[in-house]
Amino acid sequence: MYVLTVAYGRPEDAEAFDRHYARVHRPLAERVPGLVGFSARHCSALDGSEPPYYLVAELSFLTEDSLTEALSSPEGQAAAADLENFADGGVTMFVQYD
Repeated sequence: MYVLTVAYGRPEDAEAFDRHYARVHRPLAERVPGLVGFSARHCSALDGSEPPYYLVAELSFLTEDSLTEALSSPEGQAAAADLENFADGGVTMFVQYD
C-alpha cells in the first residue's frame, strides 16, 4: 500500500478553508483514478498548544505505479492546481509505504 499524506498548515481563515475543502477540494481528490482509500482529519495537540498542521489527509493506492499515475492524471493535476485556491497555510506532502 502507498499512502500520499497531505499535511495542511493553519489557514488564515479556518472556516473558509473547511468550506472550500469540503465543497471543492475533497471531491476533486476523490475523483483521482486508482484511489482505494481516503481520510481527512483536523489536528489538535495533546498539550493544548497549536499543532504544526491544521488538517491531514491520506490518499491510499495499491501500488507505487497507481500513485504515480494518479498524480499525473488530469484529475490529480486539477486537485494539485486547486491548492492555491485555499491552502494559504502551506502544504507538506510525503508518501508512506509498506
